[in-house]
Amino acid sequence: MELNTLLFEKEAGIGIITLNRPASMNGINDEMMMELSALMDEIAVDEEIRALILTGGQKVFAAGGDIGYIAKLNTLEAEAFVALVHKAINKIAYLEKPVVAAISGLALGGGCELALCCDIRIAAEGSKFGLPEINLGIMPGAGAGQRLPRIVGMGWAKHLILTGSVIDAEAALRIGLVTKVVPAGDLMEEARKIAGSFVPKSPVALRTAKNCLNYGENVDLPSGLVFEQKMWSFLFSTEDQKEGMNAFIEKRKPEFKGK
Repeated sequence: MELNTLLFEKEAGIGIITLNRPASMNGINDEMMMELSALMDEIAVDEEIRALILTGGQKVFAAGGDIGYIAKLNTLEAEAFVALVHKAINKIAYLEKPVVAAISGLALGGGCELALCCDIRIAAEGSKFGLPEINLGIMPGAGAGQRLPRIVGMGWAKHLILTGSVIDAEAALRIGLVTKVVPAGDLMEEARKIAGSFVPKSPVALRTAKNCLNYGENVDLPSGLVFEQKMWSFLFSTEDQKEGMNAFIEKRKPEFKGK
């Protein structure tokens, strides 16, 4: 597919999406979200891709929504736009493959929310995170109010959303917003290392584990535990489970087929 606001490449079982609107610091608009949504549909069914990296390049992840575009929206247009954003980023959140966000520079507003829907977030030293929408007379609308408390706790979620303050990568690491901070020059190498670690693993087990985590986040503990039991038992019907355990017994590396 033709892409105007994104770059996409595949290498060694890894898909890499790069946000590509440098003139607006990767500002999020409707074209970007439509392209992202369509691209995610292709990635979801591409069996060559075992893991995905989402990045904005070396200078900026995404500075937020494209205010020049968003400021002109009326109520109905705003509702349609935010629905489009949710449609696109939910496809990342529920992609049945691991997604690593490689963040350098600014991840503000919608950019931060885009990172929040990824499974693993790593940041370059000097990166900045924040949800400054409150300073524009609005609030985060692309999922931060729901995802951020689940990641960092309600206290920090309220602090960031209600104050609109910006924190650095080290602070993001302390509160659990990211899991690793690396020198800027090492960011993509580290992202590839993490994403690459998923490539030889069982796609069925990864998919089931991610689905189980996503499900458990939204139900009570007893329901989540029952679901986990069922999913664990289900994996014993797969060829990958047989291969994984036989390989362990035979002291060799497993060769998973995703079946």
